[in-house]
Amino acid sequence: MNRDRKKLIDRLVEENSSCVVDNGVEVRSFYGRGVSDLYRLLTEEPEFLTGAFIADKVVGRGAATLMILGGVSAVFARVISTPALEFFRTYGIEVEYAVEVPHIINRQGSDWCPLEKRCIHAATVEECRVIIDQFMQELSQHTVMQKI
Repeated sequence: MNRDRKKLIDRLVEENSSCVVDNGVEVRSFYGRGVSDLYRLLTEEPEFLTGAFIADKVVGRGAATLMILGGVSAVFARVISTPALEFFRTYGIEVEYAVEVPHIINRQGSDWCPLEKRCIHAATVEECRVIIDQFMQELSQHTVMQKI
């Protein structure tokens, strides 16, 4: 691993961020939950992900999908699920990781991460993207309902 990537991984830990993205021009740290930051980047600033290196805390199949669709060049994950790793390998994305797990678990530790569970049988990133869009729409509606 080169020094620049090592610095980004160190930054991920030091800042306790969810991910750090370096697109060669700019480096940004993100602190959102789940795939929210990656989803926003892909939908609002897709060019920011093109060719980027991402250091991320936890990468499941949903996050991997968004990174692949965004055109990232390489990824480091502190924790990666086997389904995410399979997607990266299928789509030729360079990936390094500290720990591989069979699947990502939810925040309560009681079940699979809901997005990982929904995306597990998606054969392509395009299929998984449809699932992610629906999931994010449901989350958005749930958040609105909680505010009412």
